[in-house]
Parts: sequence; C-alpha cells; structure tokens
Amino acid sequence: MSSPGASAVPEKLSRSGLLYAFGAYGLWGLFPLYFLMLEPATPFEVVGYRILFSLIFCAFLIAVTRNWKKLFAIMAQRKLMLTLGVAAVLIYINWQVFIIAVLSNHIVESSLGYFINPIVTVVLGVLVLREKLRPLQWVAVGISFVAVIVLTVSYGTIPWISLTLAASFGLYGLIKKRTGGVVDAISGLTIETIWMTPVAIIQLIIVSNLVGLTFFGYGIPHTLLLASAGVATAVPLIMFGAGARRLPLTAIGLIQYSTPVFSFCMAVFVLHEPMPPVRWVGFFIIWVALIVLTTDMLRNGKANRLARAAEELTIE
Repeated sequence: MSSPGASAVPEKLSRSGLLYAFGAYGLWGLFPLYFLMLEPATPFEVVGYRILFSLIFCAFLIAVTRNWKKLFAIMAQRKLMLTLGVAAVLIYINWQVFIIAVLSNHIVESSLGYFINPIVTVVLGVLVLREKLRPLQWVAVGISFVAVIVLTVSYGTIPWISLTLAASFGLYGLIKKRTGGVVDAISGLTIETIWMTPVAIIQLIIVSNLVGLTFFGYGIPHTLLLASAGVATAVPLIMFGAGARRLPLTAIGLIQYSTPVFSFCMAVFVLHEPMPPVRWVGFFIIWVALIVLTTDMLRNGKANRLARAAEELTIE
C-alpha cells in the first residue's frame, strides 16, 4: 500500500513518454506532406498500397517479436474478430477520406476533422456509453455546433470531409477502447489490414484498368515512397502505444491537439490553402470549444486525483 505522501503526489510526466507521444502526433501531423509526395498516384491507389504494405510490415514485426501465438489466439475469437472487422471498415473510411482531402488540397478541412474529434468523442460517450455530460462539456458541444454552422456557410456546403473524419475516427477510437485490454496495437492493426486486404486488391485492380498504377512507372524514389506506407502507418502507432503507457490520460488528451495544429499550419502557411475571414471565425469558435473542453478535462482530472488521494489517506 502506498504511503500517504506518495498518494498525494500528482502523477509525474515521463520524459520518454512525452517524446513518444509528441513523436507519434508529430508524424501524424506531417502525414499530408508525405502523401503529397506520392502524387501522381490517385487516393485509391495510395490507400490500396497503404493497406497491403501495412499488413506486410505488421507481419514482419510479429515475426520478429514472435507474437504469432497471441495473434492466432485473437483470431480464434469470432466475436472479437467481427468487432475488429467493424474497426477495419471505420479506419478504411478514415484513411480514404483523409487522403482524398490531402490530394485534392483540402488539408485545412481535414485538420478541422481532428479538431472536432474530441467533441465527437464526448457525444459518442453520451449516445453509445450512456455517459452524462458535465456542464462545461455541454457548453463545448453547443459551441462546436455553432462552429459547424459557420463553417457550412463558409464552405457553401456541409464540411463532409471534416465530419466524416471526426465520426469515423471517433467510432474507431471507441472500438479500440473496448478491445484495448485484449488486443495489442500491432495485432489489432494486423487483423484490421487482413480485413481490408480484399478491398485493397479490388481497388488496385480497378485503378490499374481505369488510369493505370504508378508504382513502377515514376522512378525508384516514387516506388520506395509508396512501399514505405506500411512503415509510415505502423511506426507512429507503436510510438503512440509506448507514450500512452507512460503518460496520464490528461496529458495524451492535450498532446492530441498537436496533430491538427501541425496540419493546419502547414496547409495555411506553407501550402497556402485559402482561409477567408468567415472560415477563420469558424475555426476560432472550434478552438474556443476545445479550450472549454480541455479546461473541464483538467479540472475533472485534478478532482479525481484529489479524491483518490483522500480515499487512500482514509484507508491508511
């Protein structure tokens, strides 16, 4: 049993955990640059190769770590496999829409999706897990709803890229949360890519017949960049897993904002995507909602730590 003094000490931030977490979210934030380098490959060709090479790289990692037994144990559980199949559908939608957004110069809109994602996660908690929202969470949800209306006016249509990315990743995260206790990151990604492989093969065949594949037609650097899609997918995922094990949930919740910040800044200040005044207003409203949500998260996290410390002191 912990001593009273130790109980009251807030959870320390691991330096290595911070490096892993910022590394993962930093790489995810730089993904648009990587995928832009894959042109003239179409979004459907890119996703097809991303799935196939992710599967190959994951199989390599499992072979190196000798985790085949764990993988086969998961695959023997029918209900768990079906759940991961649903996760595969969601992450496929997320990957495909994200790369369509990047290669069609809608990176700002894709970054909005990941800004909205924490709000979507809160809403899913209410709709799926029957959780009750705290007052500040209700305020954040309300503010974000206003932001979506403003951005719809700005774009002249519903920002479907943003909402699809936020919804698909939010639902995917919900499934991963439920299966995280029995499915490790690499085994999970391996099974998800197994589910997606038939789709990837069909996509590549269709692209080959319609416009032709670019894998071998644009030089060795292009071929290597496409082939590295598996490594690019798995490495930040592994880093995220390592960071999540070493950091409190509140720290991970704050660091996650670095991904859309990187993407947004890159799109606006490097790639010079248009940002008319109304769109700036919409993004500003979303950022206000995130500040409210983050404030609530930090207050609730502190209250929970104090409650646990008081309980342990009572037990002592």
